Amino acid sequence: MAAIRLQKILAEMGIASRRKAEELILEGRVTVNGKIAELGMKADPEVDHIKVDGRLLIRPEPKVYYIFYKPEGVVTTLYDPEGRPTIKDFIKRIPYRIYPVGRLDYHSEGLLLLTNDGELSYAILHPSRKIPKTYIVKVKGHVEEKELDKLRHGIRLEEGLTAPARVRFIRYSEANSWVEITIHEGRKRQVRRMFEKIGHPVLKLKRIAINGLRLGTLKPGEIRQLTKEELQLLKREVLQTKKDTGPFKENA
Repeated sequence: MAAIRLQKILAEMGIASRRKAEELILEGRVTVNGKIAELGMKADPEVDHIKVDGRLLIRPEPKVYYIFYKPEGVVTTLYDPEGRPTIKDFIKRIPYRIYPVGRLDYHSEGLLLLTNDGELSYAILHPSRKIPKTYIVKVKGHVEEKELDKLRHGIRLEEGLTAPARVRFIRYSEANSWVEITIHEGRKRQVRRMFEKIGHPVLKLKRIAINGLRLGTLKPGEIRQLTKEELQLLKREVLQTKKDTGPFKENA
């Protein structure tokens, strides 16, 4: 983080307004790395030790963003009362307090975004944003296009009709089918329930993308930070997505 004016740092950390912060500096009540601060001085809150009346300001954690390949058989929480493996077992070496954005159920695997950026998490999860999430699913039986069309137009679940999904048939495998599906809602076990409604229970489910972010070469249990380009794309697409974004076009 680049150095910024000291009074701005104090204001952003909730110590005082900028004008009051200037007064604190002029009164000699602020120090930077052990030296009395002067008006106009700049500092880096992530590096410099800033004190007000002798009390050290806690430097905020930098916002960090990770892609994690959640394995099947892992709970998307930091603690499980049943003693099952959790994502916490895989992020112990991360020096920041990060949390999952949304969930993947115990029997599902794939891309999970982990961050300490609450604003971005809220934007991704808010239903008005319509953030697309893409899955590869293996379903029981040979699914037909007319059945996939039902998913493209919306499936009626207990709580109401789902939004149209983007669906692409991939291949048959013995007595099963592989299908790619993209949805932007976040109902509990939604993809599994949608396929159950058309008579093809899900045997395997893997999330491969969230709004353009993809697993790439990650293997189950691996984690990596987003690249600068990925983060810029995610923020641009997510934080600037208009609330009136329309549903997917059929076969888009």
